[in-house]
Amino acid sequence: LAYYKRVRDLREDNDFTQKYVSDFLGMKQPQYCRYESGLRDIPTDVLISLSKLYETTTDYILGLTDIK
Repeated sequence: LAYYKRVRDLREDNDFTQKYVSDFLGMKQPQYCRYESGLRDIPTDVLISLSKLYETTTDYILGLTDIK
């Protein structure tokens, strides 16, 4: 799914490491890596936290809109 790539792109655009984002989310880095690589679906609460971290909408992360 395209939103996994979008999550990675947002992280890279903000010059964040996976460790930084996983710490923000309160999880271990390997767990976050599985979300970003598409091996696991991103839970709603994590999706909301990511939208707050990147100051964007969940719709943008999910690829429903291209407007940040």
